[in-house]
Amino acid sequence: MKRNDIVMVELPPPLGGAGREQAGRRPAVVVQDDTPGLPTLLVAPLTSQLAAQRFPHTLRIEPSSENGLSMSSVILLFQLQVMDRRRVLRVIGQLEEQYVMQFDSELRQMLKLQK
Repeated sequence: MKRNDIVMVELPPPLGGAGREQAGRRPAVVVQDDTPGLPTLLVAPLTSQLAAQRFPHTLRIEPSSENGLSMSSVILLFQLQVMDRRRVLRVIGQLEEQYVMQFDSELRQMLKLQK
């Protein structure tokens, strides 16, 4: 897996049950490049609930053959998660270049990183 791959993952339920973290089977964008030896992966989960765009640090993307999505989705950058690589079920596509620049910009803004 490499950065900007869109993968289908199985995210664990939040501790204690209820919570606002994304859980279950869903697509996610791989945030880090593949680093040999790391057992974990940093991802940004997606939701098909378009109302999530009301939150800061989100990005709406449209389905395409390149990204492998079947419906309009929102990347939840503010919910970055570290997960075990074994929770990745499969790679379904790649984030298109038009979204990569927006994704990177939003990520830098959220983390207060300068370019």
